[in-house]
Amino acid sequence: MAHHVTLLPGDGIGPEVTAATVQVLEATGVEFKWDKHRIIGTRAVEAERASLPADVPASIRNTRVALKGPITTPVGKGFTSVNVQLRQELDLYANVRPCTTLPGIETPFAEVDLVTFRENTEGLYSGIENFDERLQIADSIARITRRGSERIIRFCFEYARQNGRKRVTLVHKANILKITSGMFLDIGRSIAEEYPDITFDDRIIDNMCMQLVMNPGEYDCIVTTNLFGDIISDLTAGLVGGLGVVAGANIGDDYAVFEAVHGSAPDIAGLNVANPTALIRSAVMMLRHLDEVDAATAVDQAIADTYRDGACLTADVGGGASTSEFADHVADRVASIAGTS
Repeated sequence: MAHHVTLLPGDGIGPEVTAATVQVLEATGVEFKWDKHRIIGTRAVEAERASLPADVPASIRNTRVALKGPITTPVGKGFTSVNVQLRQELDLYANVRPCTTLPGIETPFAEVDLVTFRENTEGLYSGIENFDERLQIADSIARITRRGSERIIRFCFEYARQNGRKRVTLVHKANILKITSGMFLDIGRSIAEEYPDITFDDRIIDNMCMQLVMNPGEYDCIVTTNLFGDIISDLTAGLVGGLGVVAGANIGDDYAVFEAVHGSAPDIAGLNVANPTALIRSAVMMLRHLDEVDAATAVDQAIADTYRDGACLTADVGGGASTSEFADHVADRVASIAGTS
């Protein structure tokens, strides 16, 4: 049975890393029917369309799954983040960011294996901002709801149980933000009682950042609110080699979007030098979501083997291969493992 998937190449290096990822996916032997020709972000604006054209969420509502390349988000002006728009439009409340060590990448820590669960639709990213022109005062409201807190915390615990994880750490700032972070923490403690097989604890956000750069091996699953999750997930990516090698997914009750979490790197767009590893690893998450477990395992192994031998890596991780050469190499390994060559 073919899987219908919305394909969103994105901006900058997006089309290149997306093409590489599709090549690797198709080497698994799994059949895909791609809903292509959907533009978003800068490319859409340049075509005099909305940054998130209505046909894009409509396509995802139809396919229920999307694979998305990186998007350029203007800083301080311009259109609202397409990523935020998609998450809110489709109620993709769980941002799931696994960070696991790849062989061959030199990092301060070995055997890092963390998953961050970030609430994706509220908090300081709710977009509730006000500006008093007369007094020159800007306000931003961090909206935390019981419903939003309960579902992301429960999502984390369910993931931990289903994947054999043993510990959940809730991150907050309840010592200062006693109402918003306080409610999130109280809800976490209540839900934890339903999962006696999983160890539960909590950390204040600033202390957690220190703990992660000193002893990341102490932690397993981390659940937190939107802004804190944004910060922690990038921090944990740095522990394993950076945003160029880590996966990301935005998941709701009805739809899921799998994406590269790094930027669009317009300065190297079109040069065939970008590293597609992040989007390929996100595609592994997509394969598991689609219950294509054998294919996911094959791609996972091919990536690990490619980094382990180090013969065909892109420049950002110490190699000299182009994007297309890396894709060819990984696709060949996938085909060999999956028996599709």
